[in-house]
Amino acid sequence: MKRVITYGTFDLLHYGHINLLKRAKALGDYLIVVVSTDEFNWNEKHKKCYFTYEQRKALVEAIRYVDLVIPEENWSQKRTDMHEYHIDTFVMGDDWKGKFDFLKEEGVDVVYLPRTPEISSSQIKKDLYDANSADGESKVNHDEINTNPRN
Repeated sequence: MKRVITYGTFDLLHYGHINLLKRAKALGDYLIVVVSTDEFNWNEKHKKCYFTYEQRKALVEAIRYVDLVIPEENWSQKRTDMHEYHIDTFVMGDDWKGKFDFLKEEGVDVVYLPRTPEISSSQIKKDLYDANSADGESKVNHDEINTNPRN
């Protein structure tokens, strides 16, 4: 069985994430997705997530291409994960190109897949912020919307 692994935050899950996971799964038989914990995101990546680790884990587990989801707690974990999970192929988006080539020393293939160009979590956040008022709030609340087409 060929085992593939990929890492990410997977906050504001979108079709670019799904494309990456589908293509990663196509490279093997068993796909492990390593989701960054809240602490790792904040302390090491300096990112605040909208969804908690447990919520993001549940979302990723629901994707049919994914066989196992485990937590990412530090940068150095990647080396040990390659051996602990008997990985054949390590996959990341090409925005990380070259950053994980050192994992070849662990006996795995390192593949950088092209990102889906028109979508990213950062772009979603920016677009939503720009589409709403300056304070980030919706301009209309649900009480103001008439949902009855006969009125």
